[in-house]
Amino acid sequence: MHLFNPWHDLALANFSPHYTPPASAALMAAELAILPVWYGDGEPAVAEREQHRQYLENVSQLLPVNSALISCNEIGKHPDQPIIPWGWNPLLRRQLITCGVQQERLPSPEELQMLRGYSNRQHAVRILGELLAEESSFCGEAHYYTSVEELLAYLSSFSGDKLLKMPLSGSGKGLIRILGAITDKQADWCRRVIREQGGVVAEPVLSRVVDFAMEFHLEDGRARFAGYSLFHTAASGAYLGNELLSDVRILELLSGYISLQLLQELRETLLKKLADNFPHYTGYAGVDMMVCETTDGYCIQPCVEINMRMNMGMVARIFHSRFMLKNGEGSFTVDYFKKAGSAFSFHQKMQRESPLQVVDGKIVSGYLSLTPVVADTRYITCIVVR
Repeated sequence: MHLFNPWHDLALANFSPHYTPPASAALMAAELAILPVWYGDGEPAVAEREQHRQYLENVSQLLPVNSALISCNEIGKHPDQPIIPWGWNPLLRRQLITCGVQQERLPSPEELQMLRGYSNRQHAVRILGELLAEESSFCGEAHYYTSVEELLAYLSSFSGDKLLKMPLSGSGKGLIRILGAITDKQADWCRRVIREQGGVVAEPVLSRVVDFAMEFHLEDGRARFAGYSLFHTAASGAYLGNELLSDVRILELLSGYISLQLLQELRETLLKKLADNFPHYTGYAGVDMMVCETTDGYCIQPCVEINMRMNMGMVARIFHSRFMLKNGEGSFTVDYFKKAGSAFSFHQKMQRESPLQVVDGKIVSGYLSLTPVVADTRYITCIVVR
């Protein structure tokens, strides 16, 4: 059974079973709880609200969505069903034990500690270094500093904007952009992060043209390729959404900038590196990348982040394969509306202007919210098929 806990990265960084997620993350988890019905393989999804049950009943009449919904307290009644969350962390473990789930079904504290180690951005820094040493046409650099003095020396060694990252943080979170020289406030941030997490990742800001990712699935010390992801981020690094495209179409778009042979070689290299570096991890892992513009032309930054969990790029990949035509194109968006009623107004407007058209269980065109939208909804996950 699947469970959507988007506060996973924050809880893993905190690593306390008594951590309290921000109200915004808790609200997102509650409002988008039904999202796993789109990427699960027919297993039940954990969703508490009545509006989720009504939504699933309605959408099942349009598309082949086969999942059932259960509450947290019902998980313990399905002892033979594996529990598959967005990501495992001590808080989720405690919550499930409170719901009556036997500890034997859950990762041990030692396994969670291993996952926390795997999720540290130090791995992306190290693997990027290996890739750069093996292929001269790749670009980018990243460094891990445990000393504020060494970090400040690096930042002052070249001009241009820099990016600082916590080793452990939420997607698009824990990032500081240095515009020119570092400020006293930013230096204090570095000291705190080094004190709490052991170090800071530092890298130059590149001229990004395209954000994309390779998605993998790891199990029993082996890795398999699971697809490509073409996505969009804000200047802050926050995730905005994905393109709904086939892998063939994504490669076609990327080929306008970079060699497909180089991409294929990178894919094979990462299959081995992921299997070797994360032998005890089971689940999806997304390696974020960028096409960058340099003085020598376009090049790949081949390892911006490694996300050791389920991710929205994989959700978009699975959704396209299951519910769209082979050559269908569209967009997948996760959005937040600050003002009460704005999400509902947007939803109604999109339904009028882009009515959904489904033929033989596949979306041909139009708008669909993948989660319920009611009067007080703030978070929406939706698709628009062109």
